[in-house]
Amino acid sequence: MGTIDDYLTGLAPADRAAIDRVYAIAREEEPDAEQGTGYGMPALVHGGRPLLSVMRAKKHIGVYPFSPDAVAAVAAVLADHPGASVDKGTIRFQPEHPIPEQTLRALVRARLAQIDGA
Repeated sequence: MGTIDDYLTGLAPADRAAIDRVYAIAREEEPDAEQGTGYGMPALVHGGRPLLSVMRAKKHIGVYPFSPDAVAAVAAVLADHPGASVDKGTIRFQPEHPIPEQTLRALVRARLAQIDGA
């Protein structure tokens, strides 16, 4: 896979908008993040480490912050969110039920703190 921009061009409009929104919020939290890869997926990279990847899967959109601790930091907020599910290192959602902006910001801040503290 190539960069985030390359990945987005091949998506259906609703998926593209939902995924681009997550990346846009992440870029607001870390304007210096660059496009790159993390574990073979298009991702935002901060300090040479993967910050966040967002990918379309067959039945959901997955947000991968490359950290179970970052996911755990927002898991309780997503417990009652329609269409969302949380796993060890993944947050899944449907385009028609986007993750709340403040939750995404908290997720990105948690991951940034890990990267910057390492």
